[in-house]
Amino acid sequence: MLRKKFIATALGTAAAVFSLAASAQTIKIGVINSYSGFLAQPGDEMQKGIDLYIKENEKTLPAGVKIEIIKRDDGANPETGKRVAQELITRDRVNLLFGVIASPVGAAVAPLTAEAKIPLVITNAAGAGITRMSPYVVRASFTLWQQGVPLGQWAAKQGWKTAITAVSDFIPGHDAEGAFTKGYVDGGGKVLSALRFPPANPDFAPFIQRIKDAKPDAAFLWVPAGAQATGMLKAVRDLGLREAGTKIISTQDLAPDEELPNIGEMGAGMITAGTYTISSDRPANKAFLAAWEKEYQGKVIPDFVSAHGWDGMMMVFDMIKATNGKFTSDEAMKFFSNWKTDKSLRGSISIDPATRDIVQDIYIRRHEMKDGKLVTVEFDSIKAVKDPWKELNPVK
Repeated sequence: MLRKKFIATALGTAAAVFSLAASAQTIKIGVINSYSGFLAQPGDEMQKGIDLYIKENEKTLPAGVKIEIIKRDDGANPETGKRVAQELITRDRVNLLFGVIASPVGAAVAPLTAEAKIPLVITNAAGAGITRMSPYVVRASFTLWQQGVPLGQWAAKQGWKTAITAVSDFIPGHDAEGAFTKGYVDGGGKVLSALRFPPANPDFAPFIQRIKDAKPDAAFLWVPAGAQATGMLKAVRDLGLREAGTKIISTQDLAPDEELPNIGEMGAGMITAGTYTISSDRPANKAFLAAWEKEYQGKVIPDFVSAHGWDGMMMVFDMIKATNGKFTSDEAMKFFSNWKTDKSLRGSISIDPATRDIVQDIYIRRHEMKDGKLVTVEFDSIKAVKDPWKELNPVK
């Protein structure tokens, strides 16, 4: 009880001094990221997108205004994420929180932002309900409902009558499962079963075997972006799931761009829904890829997590420039809640002021071999998609 009272007092103190901190010319941004743990790979991708945007655009900040990035590792652990958020707010007195890979971490941090009145800009964590946990949370990334519902609808239109879902057993996996099921069943499809496996170090083979034995028309498979995508598709190949007549479909998490060289032919033929791919020919993306290549010299391939980190920092920079670096939390949130741009790597994006969630195009993509490499080809799109979960679950 004493510890909780101390934290509440400290958070209240942080809120009280915020307007003073915001008037300073150095703006402190606390980045909460998974630098270790099973989400370290997407964490690295996000950080590289953040760092590159700052390097390329820091010179555009108002005269005399600087930013200070304070990084904290949550280890993909909600309790750790909550602790480092408290430290950033009460000890480091940051003006903004930024980042977050894991949805459980986002859910642990969000209530603190309401207590301290500190904005949090989410650049990955896709759990649909997180923005409802605090009026100081805005999402610059995506929700899995944005991708899963359109993909389920598309799959039903292909005449695929039956499907099985197999997802990682935590918040984003549950959202992916629910979203695909909603779109697919509403379109006339039938989900035969819903399988879940552990988030960390799972053995995919038993789940793929169960799917093969059931002989569905399609398998919706979801894993966190990173090396698990290769592991999942290896199990699909080894057990001959495609050869048994089952189509492989997913969100972009099963085909992150940086994993495509490792996936190779195992990914050919699968269909995914996503927000970004490096193969798009949008001008902003071409400029981003040129800057990425110059900075990282071919040592790492960017993916959608990198793009969301870049776009999220663009939103923060736009707010700093609009306020000349002097803002309160409420002023920052008012700006974020009405932000829009046509300069995103993803095309035109905006924030829905009613939900503080992103509105963006969702691309249906085919994965195929070209010149010996697995590539992603956007062949259809659904324009200006809001988060379907919030539309289906209005605030009462």
